Amino acid sequence: MTVLRTARALASSCHPAPAVAVTLFATALAAGVGAGPVRTVGVGAAVLAGQLSVGWSNDWIDAARDVAVGRTDKPVVAGAVSAAVVGHAAAVAAVLCVVLSFALGPRAGVTHVAAVAVAWAYNARLKSTVWSWLPYAVSFGLLACVVTLALPDPVVPPGWAIAAAALLGVGAHLANVLPDLEDDAATGVRGLPHRLGRTGTSLVAPVVLVAATVLVVTGPPGPPTPLAWAGGAAATGLALAAVTVAARRTSSRVPFTAAIGVAAVDVVLLVAAAGALV
Repeated sequence: MTVLRTARALASSCHPAPAVAVTLFATALAAGVGAGPVRTVGVGAAVLAGQLSVGWSNDWIDAARDVAVGRTDKPVVAGAVSAAVVGHAAAVAAVLCVVLSFALGPRAGVTHVAAVAVAWAYNARLKSTVWSWLPYAVSFGLLACVVTLALPDPVVPPGWAIAAAALLGVGAHLANVLPDLEDDAATGVRGLPHRLGRTGTSLVAPVVLVAATVLVVTGPPGPPTPLAWAGGAAATGLALAAVTVAARRTSSRVPFTAAIGVAAVDVVLLVAAAGALV
């Protein structure tokens, strides 16, 4: 029972929603660009290991801060698992991430390890600075490169795709922080969203997400397809819904869920235009 309880606590502590979402998006994109079954599974495994390490490192590093503000939704604060165990899990996942990443090839390996290292830097320090958005931009932009660099004939995706991925990362960061602005500020976290304030962040987040969608819709060669226009409209609607909810329900996780929805739509459009990425 103790082992099962610890496993459940670790599953909850890894930030499962973004971990699963990012893994699925990367895997879908790998399949879309023709990586093949083995390499597609390899991309998914490497990205999942990286996401687990980032999620667990976040709860490990923030343990004292989460206790201070009574974040009982966190397993460490609730006493379901110790911070030490979460830290060990993060380290194991990080080592596994390095092994799985380099199994994709040296270029993809270096790129993915760099993306995960930047995410760790966010957890360790950058989240409390005005540069809190930068690790998300870099990590998501690099993740788009990992997928195409893992191909048998490695290539770097076009600039518009990298920029779109980076903007999606920044938008997700802004939306994700919204419910925790006050708790973060109480423990000394002063990232970009905290400096913009709730109103400013609520307005900037959807603008960034829509900008990413515009790049995905207009980036591929030729005029946008009907699917691209429809996807762009859907993503814009989700971004606007996030603004409305953020303004009315300050503790809601809906804005972040909407950001994931925008990313999902954009990934579908990227898969549909996979030929433009390689």
